This record gives sequence, C-alpha cells and structure tokens, in this order.
Amino acid sequence: MKLPHDDDAVWRALANPLRRAILDVLRTGPRTTGELVEELETSRHVVMQHLGVLREADLVLVEPRGRKRVNHLNPVPIQQIHQRWVAHYEENWAAALVGLKFTVESAEQEDEDVG
Repeated sequence: MKLPHDDDAVWRALANPLRRAILDVLRTGPRTTGELVEELETSRHVVMQHLGVLREADLVLVEPRGRKRVNHLNPVPIQQIHQRWVAHYEENWAAALVGLKFTVESAEQEDEDVG
C-alpha cells in the first residue's frame, strides 16, 4: 500500500543528532558547507555526507554561487510532519487542558463555598 505522503526520508534524516545540529545552524540562516564545517567542528567529508541525507529528505536546499554551495533550511517537510503527527493531537491536548482547568476551578469554588 502506497501512503499519500511518504515521510520516511525525513524521519531518517531527523534521527541523527549531527543532522539535527546542521538544521539548527541553518535555522539561523544559510551557510556554505565550509561554514558548517567550522561551526560544527567536524570534517568536511562528514558534513557533506549528512548534507546529502538532508537534501534527499528535502530538508536542505542548495544554491550554487560560483564555487561555493550555500545551504538553506527547507522547513516545509518538518511542517508537514507537524501537521500530520502533532497538530492532530494538539486539539485533544487543548480540550483536556480546558477540562482540567474547569475541574480545578470547580474544586476551588466548592472549597470556598464550604469554608
């Protein structure tokens, strides 16, 4: 069965702490590969391997500028994950919190009425 949105590549990309660190750096703005190497204090080869996985998951877009490659965060796949997996449950959490608030306030009111 083919799922309408196959997000396995995104989950695989997010599973690695160095790839998440790369995304965190790119969240503050675009970086060349060399700048990522410097900021993450790791080898160019390692950063390039991880950038490849992030590009395959469409989490990083690359803009060639002459001899340099500028890497940009593409937040769309993460937003899609959020909409599919988190937003659906936020409604239930919000309703549960409203219910809890009502219960606590009712109990406080009863305590005031008794006392």
